[in-house]
Amino acid sequence: MQTASKKVVNGWAMYDWANSVYNLVITSTIFPAYYESMTGDGNDATMNDKVMFLGREFINTSLYNYALAIAFLLVAIMSPLLSSIADYRGNKKSFLRFFMTMGSIACTALFFYGETNLWFGLLCTIIACVGYWSSIVFYNSFLPEIAAPADRDRISAKGFSYGYMGSVILQVVCFVFVLMNEKLGITKGFASQLSFLLVGVWWFSFATFSLSRLPRSEPAGTGNENNNIVSKGYKELGKVWNQLTHLPVLRSYLISFFFFNMGVQTVMLAATLYGKSELAIPTENLIIAILIIQLIAIPGAFVISKLSSVIGNLKAIMVCVMVWVGICFYGYKIPSGDVTQFYIIASIIGFVMGGIQALSRSTYAKLMPVTKDTASFFSFYDVSEKIGIVSGLFLFGFLAEKTNSQRTSVLMLMVFFIIGLVLLLLTRMKERKLSKVA
Repeated sequence: MQTASKKVVNGWAMYDWANSVYNLVITSTIFPAYYESMTGDGNDATMNDKVMFLGREFINTSLYNYALAIAFLLVAIMSPLLSSIADYRGNKKSFLRFFMTMGSIACTALFFYGETNLWFGLLCTIIACVGYWSSIVFYNSFLPEIAAPADRDRISAKGFSYGYMGSVILQVVCFVFVLMNEKLGITKGFASQLSFLLVGVWWFSFATFSLSRLPRSEPAGTGNENNNIVSKGYKELGKVWNQLTHLPVLRSYLISFFFFNMGVQTVMLAATLYGKSELAIPTENLIIAILIIQLIAIPGAFVISKLSSVIGNLKAIMVCVMVWVGICFYGYKIPSGDVTQFYIIASIIGFVMGGIQALSRSTYAKLMPVTKDTASFFSFYDVSEKIGIVSGLFLFGFLAEKTNSQRTSVLMLMVFFIIGLVLLLLTRMKERKLSKVA
């Protein structure tokens, strides 16, 4: 196949530009800090604030992690069926539009979240998370349709770089609101709420532009359209599963991806609250650290993509995972209140974060067989990712509650990375064995 036109490729990458503001402002910086201020006691010396919800007392950070885990579980349950139907009907653009609209509206609704309506904030958090990650399933599945195998690493990295650039632009705007709120005549809380509103508008506006550039997918189904579409969806899933059982390298890669990506995503989702609650890093310094991560992630995505062209995809991912093992150990040892060391670890995270995300996606696309069922194949990738995140977030929150410290949870993540590394080595061995047979 040939790579699609520059117009289509840039349009596809623009969806990363559109939705990554959610990942930065809502997931990583301003909302976690705002949530912590809404549920905390206002005393920075308190390491683990408690909050009452549904008749039970929770550590506020653990409750947040549990809410996200519920959202990811919903995505994991829904996405295989929805993506297989999208493949069968060839309408994944419609699904992408629906979920991005749902997610962007939920972000906008966070404008109304305050101290008195915790349930509303958690509900909007869950809906926004479901909208974002469900849309990513369909967005990712366009990659093998618009990019030839030789171009997938480069184009995947391009998408992530667009996302990092776009999100940093809006983050800087929100950063000005939060840090200069007094000069603007607004409270810091209102500045945060205004940021959530801007995220929803930004996401919806640029995503609409991106969708106008994406091609309509070819339907994989050829049967009678009056047949039950749900049963057709399950048949598509069964077909993909049967193919996976005959693709040992792809299957092994998915299992390794489950573990190392569990660590990556949990670090990204829990880092801000870890820095705020466990390390007592001031909100302003947390936002600066996240900006450092986003800026360094841009060259990181391209450098690691280049590394993969020299040593191969699996070896490049293994290098990244080894760095992540070191990051977890470093994060465990950082003294509370040490802003300089927090900036250092943020820089390292940023460099490998961009690379491992882009390379993980393009590696999976390369290992996939030639097929029209791209959304169904990527749903397995997505389910592996989401179940891993559910497990990671739940265990992170559970260990924090049991030990009254998030540092033990960080060590747990290091174990996940080590397991993923071992499984990547096994995947590499299977790949070499098959190449010798061929």
